[in-house]
Amino acid sequence: MGNKKFEIILEFIRSLYPSENPIPLHAPRFFGNEKKYLSECIDTTYVSYVGRFVSDFEEHIKRITGSKNAVALVNGTAAIQMMLIAAGVKNGEEVITQALTFAATAAGIKHVNAEPAFVDVDRDTLGMSPSSLRAYLQANGERRAGGLFNKNNGRKIAAVVPMHTLGHPLRIDEISSICEENGLLLLEDAAESIGSKYKEKHTGLFGKAAIISFNGNKPVTAGGGGVVITDDESIAERVRYISTTAKRKHRWEFYHDEVGYNLRLTNVNAAIGCAQMECFNTIIDNKRETAKKYIDFFDTIDIPFVIEPEGTQSNYWLNSIILKDRNSRDTFLQYTNDNGIQTRPIWTLMNKLPPYKNCNRTSLPNSEWLEDRIVNIPSSVRL
Repeated sequence: MGNKKFEIILEFIRSLYPSENPIPLHAPRFFGNEKKYLSECIDTTYVSYVGRFVSDFEEHIKRITGSKNAVALVNGTAAIQMMLIAAGVKNGEEVITQALTFAATAAGIKHVNAEPAFVDVDRDTLGMSPSSLRAYLQANGERRAGGLFNKNNGRKIAAVVPMHTLGHPLRIDEISSICEENGLLLLEDAAESIGSKYKEKHTGLFGKAAIISFNGNKPVTAGGGGVVITDDESIAERVRYISTTAKRKHRWEFYHDEVGYNLRLTNVNAAIGCAQMECFNTIIDNKRETAKKYIDFFDTIDIPFVIEPEGTQSNYWLNSIILKDRNSRDTFLQYTNDNGIQTRPIWTLMNKLPPYKNCNRTSLPNSEWLEDRIVNIPSSVRL
């Protein structure tokens, strides 16, 4: 792919974001009640995790997703950690996730002293491959008293954590069936997929619990923040309790009956989140319209664009193209970033990172193929 085609792509991206130079990959947009709600936090002095916006934000999440419970935390990584603990994952157990994911997925597993194992993804969804998961369990799993164990290392296989990559729903019903067959917890990493649906059902509602991220680069943001969603009241209450220092409720006494965490979302962050959620439909519609423009454009120059899988509705968090090989990818990344347009590759595979190089894994042909080729391009809400 030569410089002429590169320049055609740059011209089109500039036409989508004419007032921005340089053009960021995904910038937050504030066009609602953010300033008004932040002023209320300051005026009332409720700036920590006590305040109306925290509970209001959780209600917004429940309304958008259809989940019965939502617990707001400081970020998505903390949400993964709290979800795993509350769901019962224990020290030394094995948790299966995908190699092609953001580092927080694996880090959250490590934070609870569990051991991640990595399976492959499907090329069309970018998310966990049911066939790769099944192959891993067949090759490594052994049923014993107390559950399914990895016969090669003796670890109990406790849970599966698939991630809906870049907002695109994966084959979650098939993953759910495999988990049910093998007695494994299904805990979804829906960090990137607020507003995305699989067969009309919001991501994150297929397992025991899920997390959603509200980092500054997500479709809607709280300036940070992560939320655990679940229909299981006991998991929600457990997350809420341990993330609030494990303090028993009392008007004045400080009594903590276990080692807790101080990980609840602040009222200040939740205020931003509430204002963003009030504009939620407008934001998602805008992002899907942008994706459609990209789809039509890249079709004219014969470059594959990552589209929502059949039977799903994606929020198109980060729009992505698939280039010919790693050399083409790197050449394009350098050209665009040198010319004021921020682009990024997809993540380095988890098994290639130092903390996870010794973790169990399947063969990863699809993950490696995608790692060499995917480039994320500007995806902000267009003003």
